[in-house]
Amino acid sequence: MILPVVAYGSPILRKICENITPDYPDFKKLVDDMWETVYNSNGVGLAAPQINRPIRLFVVDTLQVVEEFNDEDKRKYPDEQPIKQAFINARKISDSGEMWPYNEGCLSIPKVREDIHRNRQVHLKYMDENFVEKEGIFHGITARVIQHEYDHIEGKLFIDYLTQLKRRLIKKKLDDISNGKVRTDYRMLFHK
Repeated sequence: MILPVVAYGSPILRKICENITPDYPDFKKLVDDMWETVYNSNGVGLAAPQINRPIRLFVVDTLQVVEEFNDEDKRKYPDEQPIKQAFINARKISDSGEMWPYNEGCLSIPKVREDIHRNRQVHLKYMDENFVEKEGIFHGITARVIQHEYDHIEGKLFIDYLTQLKRRLIKKKLDDISNGKVRTDYRMLFHK
């Protein structure tokens, strides 16, 4: 089932999310619904708070992004290893590598894109869909998407990395999103 994406302005997007256990109600269906929602929205990742659940769960699929790399992208991101993965109860161990800019957007903040600087590498501990403990180091675009989704479960948004000036420049757009004055090709849930 395609779920509505929570819009900027909802308090759930600012919550630090809670761990879950294998007995979380309808867990497998929730993950399936998250995949369906992210693909319907043409996204590459989705975190549980974005579908109105304050839990430490997010999904990331960078396979299509990497498949569409041109030669320049392949040179820029030589260590790229795309993934399709659910992350449960993730905890960041470290960010490392050089900081680099990339034009990011967010399903919860439609029609807003900004260059955000993030580390080239992220090291995480997490559980997979079977609640098996894992640890991984991710690079490049995949690391960036993971860091973006991880921020969601920590109550952060990509716009938090912008300067005060940039935030002022997009304030009207953010206010419009908060007030439901935005059109998207996917369903959204607005905070009242």
